[in-house]
Amino acid sequence: MIIANFIQFVYVACVVLLTAYALGAGIMLMVYLVNRRTPPPPPAIMPTTFPHVVIQLPVYNEPRVVERLIAAAASQDYPMDRFEVQVLDDSTDETSARIAEQVALWTARGVCVTHVQRSSRMGFKAGALAHGLTLTQADFAAVFDADFVPPPDFLRRTIAHLCQHPNMGMVQTRWGHLNADENLLTRAVAVALDGHFVVEQQARSAAGWLLNFNGSGGVWRIQAIRDAGGWRSDTLTEDLDLSYRAQLTGWRLGYMPDLVVPGEIPPRLSIYRQQQARWAQGGTQCFRRLIVPLWRHPKLTLMQRVMGTMHLAQYLVHALILALIVITPFLILSGNLPLINVGPLSLVGLFPPLMYAFSQQAIYPDWRRRMGRGFPTLALVATGMALGNARSALMGLVLHGGEFARTPKFGATGAAAGVRTPIVTWELILCLYTAWGVWLAMRHAPALIAYFLIYCFAFGIMTICLLRDSLQAQRVVKSRL
Repeated sequence: MIIANFIQFVYVACVVLLTAYALGAGIMLMVYLVNRRTPPPPPAIMPTTFPHVVIQLPVYNEPRVVERLIAAAASQDYPMDRFEVQVLDDSTDETSARIAEQVALWTARGVCVTHVQRSSRMGFKAGALAHGLTLTQADFAAVFDADFVPPPDFLRRTIAHLCQHPNMGMVQTRWGHLNADENLLTRAVAVALDGHFVVEQQARSAAGWLLNFNGSGGVWRIQAIRDAGGWRSDTLTEDLDLSYRAQLTGWRLGYMPDLVVPGEIPPRLSIYRQQQARWAQGGTQCFRRLIVPLWRHPKLTLMQRVMGTMHLAQYLVHALILALIVITPFLILSGNLPLINVGPLSLVGLFPPLMYAFSQQAIYPDWRRRMGRGFPTLALVATGMALGNARSALMGLVLHGGEFARTPKFGATGAAAGVRTPIVTWELILCLYTAWGVWLAMRHAPALIAYFLIYCFAFGIMTICLLRDSLQAQRVVKSRL
């Protein structure tokens, strides 16, 4: 009886917490809708003296995209004597040779491009960025991942914005997509990223809530990095960690939705899952280390604390979802399924799809087509990711740091190195488990048939796609032997 009551308590707690999280998404959507008609401020004017800027390009085995990256960074419409490019190269393959060629090329053209190599990959991306800052006297640092292509006016616009707001420690720009229409997955992930950058980031910025640097396409005031304690590698999301520490130190972070920096979307499910796993573990590590300072901060409002908590804990939602999946069949068998079921969650669960729809409407004339092509796949992928993200999020609660598994970049060739062979055993088990849940629901709880069917289908699709990616990766390895 005690065990049954405990399981019921866990079930109700999961439903309540998931409902609260969805309500938070609804509040964010309302803030966005209220503020979206506000006319944008006039463009900031660059001061007469151009500040010194360093463009940092952390690179690790990126042979297919590094030349494009360096060319875009070196082609900035900014006085050549006022910016430098640091290629922070931790590579162990032919990438380093390609970088050396590009450095020589752009140096001959008068651009200050340096090739920075370390003796070890200590600290991963955070360690590379921190090391690069010791080699420059710049006032600002722009950061781009290897698969991004900053537009020529990037520095002028972001630096002008930061100079106009001396209390702003960082400005983030909106991510665009280089390959959004490549396949079903890239269309789906593009919808998810647009929801974050168009609705979430704009809402946080408009409401004065804590927001985050997304790891690429942003510019930091180096003094803000120093005041916050510098780049740290004890989480796998060093960008989120530094963002919150800087804001808790007193710096403001800004967002420029009208400046778009296109990047590459992972075109394979196994790669996207690997990226999400890193974000889930790192995000929860940040939750663990920052939640107490967040709530103890004397100058933050209650809403800043609540929305900051939701932000930091977002990947723990997958653990709640997984718990519901596991618990529900046992409650059906026992006949003790609580009266509070997924009904309330289903209603407030409409808020995230609405966020995606409004984000598509805001930036694309053909937004209905994009939603129709991208959202169904996104719903399946996000559902099928519950296991991997839950596992990584729970690991983040107990583990410090970890291996920074880079996301392989494909570039224009359609092939990537570094694709890991996925493990699909548990996805298959969950597919069979939820199929059993469908059978139970048909006999005892018809209202839950659709619930279990969705998860059964999602885990089944995840299993098939990951097996396909595994076989493709094995073929690539064999072809290189």
